[in-house]
Amino acid sequence: MDFEKLTHIMRTLALEAGDKIMEIYNSDDFEVKSKSDDSPVTIADEAADDLISAGLRAAFPDVTLITEEQAGSHSLKADSFLIVDPLDGTKEFINRRGDFTVNIAYVENGVPTRGVVYAPAKDRLFITGADGQSYEEVGPFEKDTIGTLNKISVSKPDNAGLLIVASKSHRDQATEDYINKYNVKDSKSAGSSLKFCLVATGEADLYPRVGRTMEWDTAAGHAVLSGAGGHVVRFDNHEPLTYGKDIYANPFFIAYAPGVELKTA
Repeated sequence: MDFEKLTHIMRTLALEAGDKIMEIYNSDDFEVKSKSDDSPVTIADEAADDLISAGLRAAFPDVTLITEEQAGSHSLKADSFLIVDPLDGTKEFINRRGDFTVNIAYVENGVPTRGVVYAPAKDRLFITGADGQSYEEVGPFEKDTIGTLNKISVSKPDNAGLLIVASKSHRDQATEDYINKYNVKDSKSAGSSLKFCLVATGEADLYPRVGRTMEWDTAAGHAVLSGAGGHVVRFDNHEPLTYGKDIYANPFFIAYAPGVELKTA
């Protein structure tokens, strides 16, 4: 894989998809439909998926592409693959809360090694560079020219007072029970893959997810966090979270900065 080309293509497609999403987000109204699993989908999800999929297939025709909005891709298997959630945080989008992202990632032998997370309503863009290091780009964002890249890295956590981030739409009692095992200085909620990015930038130390996710929800954020020095492990045994699993479904997991003294479930 040409990582310079990959980084450029993923970034450009994320920005273009973000423009399309915001055009719909700022319209007077948009239709909300339900998928077979009763999760919501909008024209923004579909338009962004069309744009990203076409761009990736044109640039990398020999690389397997897995994308949330194309159910036929969910049965594909490959050692290395591209994986896309064109609009992560659809509920945030529908409720116009802003915490939604465009996620594009590349997985090698079960490990997300490159990714881009773009939050168009918040003007934040996180990317794993060709060198494997993660950065936050400073806007305004130009399609053809990468702007100022600020290297990001995880915090040095203080276990006497941790900064916790958890799901905004799925923060249930099981999540609260697990968070309560720690000494917490501050706890915040965020939507979509932004939670990984907050750990990656040091704005949070720990993100536990005690709930269902799919690999397209997490791969890009996982790559960004890894490139900033963080880790993502399974909730049950604290082994690394891997990718390419059956139907691309994740177990519960914990994303964190090294130094956090992880608690058992």
